[in-house]
Amino acid sequence: MSHRPTTPLLDRIDTPDQLRDLKPEQLAQLAAELRDEMVSAVSVTGGHLGAGLGVVELTVALHYVFDTPRDKLIWDVGHQAYPHKILTGRRDAIRTLRQPGGLSGFTKRSESEYDPFGAAHSSTSISAALGFAVANKLADQPGKAIAVIGDGAMSAGMAYEAMNNAEAAGNRLVVILNDNDMSIAPPVGGLSAYLARIVSSREFLGLRDLAKRLARRLPRPLHQAARKTDEFARGMAMGGTLFEELGFYYVGPVDGHNIDQLVPILENVRDAAQGPILVHVVTQKGKGYGPAEAAADKYHGVQKFDVVSGVQAKGEPGPPSYTKVFADALIAEAKRDPTVCAITAAMPSGTGLDAFGKAFPDRTFDVGIAEQHAVTFAAGLAAQGMRPFCAIYSTFLQRAYDQVVHDVAIQNLPVRFGIDRAGLVGADGATHAGSFDVTYLASLPNFVVMAAADEAELTHMVHTCALHDSGPIAVRYPRGNGIGIDIPAPQRLEIGKGRVVREGKTVAILSLGTRLGEALLAADRLEAQGLSTTVADLRFAKPLDEALIRRLLTTHEVAVTVEEGSIGGLGAHVLTMASDQGLIDGGLKLRTLRLPDVFQDHDKPEKQYAEAGLDADAIVDTVLKALRRNSVGVIEGARA
Repeated sequence: MSHRPTTPLLDRIDTPDQLRDLKPEQLAQLAAELRDEMVSAVSVTGGHLGAGLGVVELTVALHYVFDTPRDKLIWDVGHQAYPHKILTGRRDAIRTLRQPGGLSGFTKRSESEYDPFGAAHSSTSISAALGFAVANKLADQPGKAIAVIGDGAMSAGMAYEAMNNAEAAGNRLVVILNDNDMSIAPPVGGLSAYLARIVSSREFLGLRDLAKRLARRLPRPLHQAARKTDEFARGMAMGGTLFEELGFYYVGPVDGHNIDQLVPILENVRDAAQGPILVHVVTQKGKGYGPAEAAADKYHGVQKFDVVSGVQAKGEPGPPSYTKVFADALIAEAKRDPTVCAITAAMPSGTGLDAFGKAFPDRTFDVGIAEQHAVTFAAGLAAQGMRPFCAIYSTFLQRAYDQVVHDVAIQNLPVRFGIDRAGLVGADGATHAGSFDVTYLASLPNFVVMAAADEAELTHMVHTCALHDSGPIAVRYPRGNGIGIDIPAPQRLEIGKGRVVREGKTVAILSLGTRLGEALLAADRLEAQGLSTTVADLRFAKPLDEALIRRLLTTHEVAVTVEEGSIGGLGAHVLTMASDQGLIDGGLKLRTLRLPDVFQDHDKPEKQYAEAGLDADAIVDTVLKALRRNSVGVIEGARA
């Protein structure tokens, strides 16, 4: 599957200090070796490939020119930081990327001093870099802050909010716009590089500063005209007028793969008194690796692959993913109802809406990395009589919480939320885990919150969402494949009504979501110990099926809630209901199983759930402890 490339220069580099000992003419070779090493490593581990390949030369140039880690290099999202990890003391561990106990797939403060700020969600880099830069300025400490942000991340409003406030950082802030998809302005060969180098030079900036000071002595109309003429002249030649209006001195576009051009431009920027500065660098995703260049979308994130052929490893064929089931169900609803439409925030393939978009292009809206806008846009559509489905990962919906509260819940608008990646997510770790959505949605008045236990339930819930016009409604479902059951014709579920899937007398397991399989397995083990067990799929975290819950709590000796979410979710709502209705006063043994109050590191999902205490073993153990029995059914304290 993989080979170790020959890397004589890279073998000499363990930290950027050693990189800075190289001669400028050696950097291109180092970049080539770094690219080979990255391809080799990711072929073994899987992970993000295309974005990192696109910034190899930029990574070398940044560490060569700036004094990292004193100068803070902050990567937006962090999935393009694999070359950065290799150059900053982590090459020996690079083949543990995203593996249990190995390197994170993103930047992480606890992993290295060269990761000053953790990132896995987009568009945070400029705000964070501004904080570092201003802190240094206030403390009169040396050091710049450099934010590397991709043009996709520039679609988020947060980036512009930060830029609008960046003047406070002075010349300590540098933003690198890594333009790697749709170029804002294409580099035009040697002329572009020459212009970028000239306008970033100390001589040009010095003359420009002198001209500005002279212009201030002119009457105000002439002063304003001189300033506009300067901006217009550089804007006509190079682009960047928008960034100038936000207070940045714009340099570029620059060929991000020509290290001989990058280094002197970045040196000029480093030494400039002007600031803040934005350097527009044009790169190509997948650069230098043929298969990734030819299919950037397929090689953005990859499984293990063969380096020579580029062929990715395929898993065993299995049931469809929950994402596909959601998309197919939504397409079926849209065929029946012309008011059904779908919104994604730059994740059409991740949410399955690429398939929906092919079927209904006029009713599909990719708003870019703008979850806040996505939610309020959906609210506007709903207010005007459409039936919008807002499909967003659980971890990304957190970014739009105010809009969910203010624009949807308070106005009781029927926005439908498809919450993908609910629960733990394996290799992507804590930053992408869907841990909190039940807690932050089920606490809101007017909301209906459902969790699918399997593919059939997800199909029913999508249908229920489509027909629910009396307020906001959400369905959550996990990453990965379903359990392989047949998908029936969709049925409308009664709001707030669960189902009993197994009837017993002594133990009641109240499950929400796809832990139902583990609950049933636990019931088998409990039955083997003579404990008759009921298993209920509650379906709804809000509103609760109070009649069903009351019956189970009052007719069983012990009850356990099980959910793939944090404290404050289903268990908290059941406990509150039991307390309000006086059910606990009778000595009920009620226990809640949920995600632990920690951020869990990346690992295999099944191991994560075992560590979280959400597998069959943990359910059985909880029941036996509540009954004061041990694992073989003997009462604690008694002789065997």
